[in-house]
Amino acid sequence: MSKRFEGIFAALTTPFVHEEASVPKFKENIAKFNETGLAGYLILGSTGESVSLSDVESEALVRAARESAAPGKKVIAGTARESTKLTLEFTNRAAGLGVDAALVRPPSYYKAKMNVDALRAYYLAVADGAKLPVIIYNIPQNTGIFLESQLIVELARHPNVIGLKESTGNLAFLGEVIRLVPPDFHYFLGSGSVFLPALELGACGAILAVANAAPEICVKIYKLFREGRLEEARSLQLDLLPFNKTIMEEAGIPGLKHALDLRGYYGGPARLPLLPVDEQTRSDLAAHMKRLGIL
Repeated sequence: MSKRFEGIFAALTTPFVHEEASVPKFKENIAKFNETGLAGYLILGSTGESVSLSDVESEALVRAARESAAPGKKVIAGTARESTKLTLEFTNRAAGLGVDAALVRPPSYYKAKMNVDALRAYYLAVADGAKLPVIIYNIPQNTGIFLESQLIVELARHPNVIGLKESTGNLAFLGEVIRLVPPDFHYFLGSGSVFLPALELGACGAILAVANAAPEICVKIYKLFREGRLEEARSLQLDLLPFNKTIMEEAGIPGLKHALDLRGYYGGPARLPLLPVDEQTRSDLAAHMKRLGIL
């Protein structure tokens, strides 16, 4: 069976103006991203500061994304809450607004109790009740919970669990999972530093923060891979690596938003308590972008 979601998705930031989520700025950014070769957008993910948003704000962004995304662009929304009930409720509200799939991280506040049995029950209940296809989200650097490969393989048997976004960049984990899941299971890398090797191992695409600031480069790597021009793709992946490292390990979301401002999108500030990046980091980001030819 062919996969419904393939290619490069940008994990979009949420624009804030004076601490308020700005739907007009969000729509303006998406209109510009529509001109790139991105396959679609993830909204309300980690990069979108989803944990800092109210449900009212989140629903407004979902509606705006669906209204603004060009025909053919997929919209995935992060819908997880800290209980199964609330996750299902928000997932199905997103379904009613036309989202194509839900990205669901594990609940993590009671992480000491989130053993395999609890996580299995959570994901199966969400998959059973969701009116959207479910993509599992493994991001232990934020949640403190690592979803074991055996659990992913088990959950992949559910007809409404269609994929995984794996954000540790662990290629060995990919190898453990990809050979045991159904052929139509979607494996997305969430790490801009190693998404080409992941494609070579069988991933169907990537959902990337760095694709906000360098969408054309991420898309070109994917296109070169699909065309079998692997040496060119590897060279471009290596070129992207220092910029992605600065974004993800040093600058974070405030730095990514600064890079968006430099590119002519609206980045703006992150919502407090995230603080702006310092002048040295701003200078480093600009230097990386000049080397990549995107500034």
